Amino acid sequence: MTDLSNQPLALMASPPLAGEAPPIDVAHLARMTLGERSLEVQVLELFDRQAELLLARMREVAPSGVAGLAHTLVGSARGIGAWRVAAAAETLERAAAEGGELAPAIERLDAAVGEARLGICAMLRVSASAGATHP
Repeated sequence: MTDLSNQPLALMASPPLAGEAPPIDVAHLARMTLGERSLEVQVLELFDRQAELLLARMREVAPSGVAGLAHTLVGSARGIGAWRVAAAAETLERAAAEGGELAPAIERLDAAVGEARLGICAMLRVSASAGATHP
């Protein structure tokens, strides 16, 4: 059996289904964390929590506050390679700044974040099982 305990998460990700890009660009994540697996895990966990909190907050604040929250999420998503989240957050940021309808953009962002969080969950599960079998 191959020892996966010291490999970056980027090397452990499964290929995308039906030719679609995965929710997290694992090669980008590995570059941003210099391939340090423990840092990859920390960054993914932070993004997971932050995305959940920012989305909840966007539903509570006035439209003028949504743009700033969306902008924060754009940067965080780009940092881990969650390109669909970044694009959806950027669209929401623009809609909020222009006074447009926010509900459809928030729903698209919610779907993108949900997809990214599922991907993160799978990546963390693989990382945890690799670490558990190889202390």
